[in-house]
Amino acid sequence: MAIAQLYAGSEAVGATEHSCTTDTAGPDVDTTDGVFQVFLDVSDMVAGDQLQIRLYEKVQSSSTQRVVFQAILTGAQSEPIWVSPTFILLHGWDVTLNALAGTITVEWSIRQVA
Repeated sequence: MAIAQLYAGSEAVGATEHSCTTDTAGPDVDTTDGVFQVFLDVSDMVAGDQLQIRLYEKVQSSSTQRVVFQAILTGAQSEPIWVSPTFILLHGWDVTLNALAGTITVEWSIRQVA
């Protein structure tokens, strides 16, 4: 099995939900099949910041895309790299970032086992 970085980027995340698959406002829909894990550099977070991380997916290809995982990070992080659980995705997924408080510069990498 090959491991690859499918998406990577950097964004000053504000109050608009930001898609990590298209690097635009999101969520969007990606139908790339695989096993995925998200890595975020959240070292820019300071006291008072709050970052919402969401994963969307469809149950079936004809289904509605919905939130299947969410994490909210608050304040300065003692561990500057956040790593998601591993997800099996295929029908229409996306990872989004949204600053609920503050503006947070985040670098991300979505890694795929295929």
